[in-house]
Amino acid sequence: MRMSGDDIDNIMFAPCGMNCKVCYKHCYSKKPCAGCLKSDMGKPEHCRKCKIKDCVKSKGLKYCFECSDYPCKLMKSLEKSYNKRYQASLLENSKIVQNQGLESFMAVQKSKYTCAKCGGIISIHDRECSECQEKAAL
Repeated sequence: MRMSGDDIDNIMFAPCGMNCKVCYKHCYSKKPCAGCLKSDMGKPEHCRKCKIKDCVKSKGLKYCFECSDYPCKLMKSLEKSYNKRYQASLLENSKIVQNQGLESFMAVQKSKYTCAKCGGIISIHDRECSECQEKAAL
């Protein structure tokens, strides 16, 4: 199954601010994860057991930024991890969605994470293209 930047769609924006489409699990799996907002099929264990996803669901919200406790301890911890490990900010992603809308955010993501060489999707986790395995500088 060929992955392309055209496949980056809105349903793949997770409550925490992660674009699930650029997750390693979605990019490289023969049975890709359907994203945080869909079923648990194909998800890594840490995503199936995600406390953030469960919290948002229990409060009847779609995104963490809709919560009066945002950013909570769980989000601050995840943010710190993404800053350090992937040089990415889930809080910044959420802020962009709040201010400019999901369509605008996903358009920027598509541009940023589409491989210039072959059009595949670059994983945020290892910066490798889903198709040509070319390493990309993000």
